[in-house]
Amino acid sequence: MTKYKILLKDEDISYDCSGQQNLLEAMARLGKKGIPVGCRGGGCGVCKVHILDGTYTAKKMSRAHISEEEQTNGYVLACRCNPDSNLTIKVVGEMKSSFSTN
Repeated sequence: MTKYKILLKDEDISYDCSGQQNLLEAMARLGKKGIPVGCRGGGCGVCKVHILDGTYTAKKMSRAHISEEEQTNGYVLACRCNPDSNLTIKVVGEMKSSFSTN
């Protein structure tokens, strides 16, 4: 099983994630903090991130939280995103400041 390195820019956090796991699931499994956790199903928008570098596969997400234009520009919900390579991401969800590690 291939593992990819996920770097949370501005948070100085990195963790490994397989292509079979979503970004949020892998972070929580490792006991890491950085991406806020909400419904875990793509409906609440709490785990919104911006993919700055790397490739990924995004599953269906609520358009109330991720517009088509945003998705085209690399915005996804971490609970609906699986890495296809190493990723650099930035947390941009509404609860970002509540979960900041700085």
